[in-house]
Amino acid sequence: MMQVILIDLILFLHLWQQIFINMKKNMGTADRIVRVIIAAIMGVLYFNGTVTGTLGIVLLILSIIFVLTSLVSFCPLYKPFGINTCSVKK
Repeated sequence: MMQVILIDLILFLHLWQQIFINMKKNMGTADRIVRVIIAAIMGVLYFNGTVTGTLGIVLLILSIIFVLTSLVSFCPLYKPFGINTCSVKK
């Protein structure tokens, strides 16, 4: 069961990346690492039962979004504000 979910997630991420291939990366490595750590903490809090109910579901969805945006190095909320945490290549 877990392998099927993992394969589906990988296929979904690949599809997501292909659809949004024209998006320029706007997240740097440090930003991506922080998001994954925060997502892991939120996931642990939810699955341990520390955070439950509506707040727990909202945090779980937010943690999934954090992981997905970290994997593709693009945050849609950064674009309207002109935020780019990628390092400048010389």
